Amino acid sequence: MAKQILVTGGTGRLGRALVPRLLDAGHDVRVLTRGRREPAAHRWVTGDLRTSSGLVGTAAEADVIIHLATTNGQGDVAATGNLIEAAKAAGSPHLVYVSIVGVDNVALGYYRAKLACERLVERSGLPWTILRATQFHDLIAAMCEVQRLLPVVLMPSKVRFQPVDVTEVADQLVTFAAGPAAKRVPDIGGPEVREAADLARRYLLAIGRRRPVWAVPLPGKAIRDYRAGHHLTPSRAAGQITFDDFLAGDRAHGRSR
Repeated sequence: MAKQILVTGGTGRLGRALVPRLLDAGHDVRVLTRGRREPAAHRWVTGDLRTSSGLVGTAAEADVIIHLATTNGQGDVAATGNLIEAAKAAGSPHLVYVSIVGVDNVALGYYRAKLACERLVERSGLPWTILRATQFHDLIAAMCEVQRLLPVVLMPSKVRFQPVDVTEVADQLVTFAAGPAAKRVPDIGGPEVREAADLARRYLLAIGRRRPVWAVPLPGKAIRDYRAGHHLTPSRAAGQITFDDFLAGDRAHGRSR
């Protein structure tokens, strides 16, 4: 059954993959924006997660809200709280929130903020679904690309990643949006767990750039948690697209970022 769906963060990596899929499934999709946007297949609606301005109106009549927007910090907690209050004032939509595998076990400020957002969603009184995913292929590529002017590419030693493709996470979200609230659903991870340095070498090979890759020991509790694999979910390797598959596609070489 077609639903009216509001998407926050619809212009981000995951949002750009999700919105067309929701439209293809026949849903009436609205994407939240703080300002005017060019015409699109979906409808733009104006509201500000930071101040709550316009949020109640944008949430009105929404059957589902998919919350992807992030500011990479504590601002996420306030924004999520504002969205929840607006959703409750507008009705009782199904709130779908995307989080990260390991937010409760990795001592990183951004992860703590994501966990706090999860708790807000769980206590919201709204019907809710939370999906945790591992890092996106795009993030690994960005970690390498940001070092493009350096003579070497540095990656943390003894740290592995299990990158997943945004399209596969988007496909899961389409399914959840069409169904009833499911609370905490099984995590989704990519098909392979690989050393960070190995992923960097594959990236450089794919783009034809010659650089040595150095695996560098880094200090800190967060890195220890990464080395312990708390951000991995090998038992939930539901993704099929490998990092090499991603590199062979059009979204590599910075074109997706």
